[in-house]
Amino acid sequence: MFAVSLGEDGAELCPLEVWQAEEFLAHMDRARPALDPWIPFASRATDLPSARALLQRYADQQAADTGRLYGIRLDGVLVGGVMFRIFDAEEGNCEVGCWLEPDAAGRGLVTRAVHLLVDWAVDVRSMHRIEWHVSSGNARSIAVARRLGMTRDGVMRESYPYHGERHDTEIWSVLAPEWRAARA
Repeated sequence: MFAVSLGEDGAELCPLEVWQAEEFLAHMDRARPALDPWIPFASRATDLPSARALLQRYADQQAADTGRLYGIRLDGVLVGGVMFRIFDAEEGNCEVGCWLEPDAAGRGLVTRAVHLLVDWAVDVRSMHRIEWHVSSGNARSIAVARRLGMTRDGVMRESYPYHGERHDTEIWSVLAPEWRAARA
């Protein structure tokens, strides 16, 4: 397995694969209480078969070039992850997403990991538009979008039902020319 350093603090970005389902499930169990209000993803891996199925779904998406899933490790422990939830190479558009255990928050891990994903999407895959979808109530995730230099495109009011309540979704994005200019 390969890993890419996220900095001098021992954090790494690495693939998440089906054979890691037990570790992924243990991580989801630790993270679920903090993630569940914002991310339906967390409620999809509640036992070993569902954890395997979720990881398999992303393995299938990677094979089809329509999505990817990566873990964030800190001192070798899986503490979060980032993903291309949607990856449309033909149209040049993708959506990135993230999650993180509360004990790992406040270290810039998600910002650093998503930065690597966006660099790759823009530089290697020639993506033009990178989106970030976030519940309007998720201030931490909105802060990441801001740190990445994304622009708030708008709000889809009451766009998805979750736990018996309809949630607003903010759409943030960065375009390849903006991303390149910010790095220059």
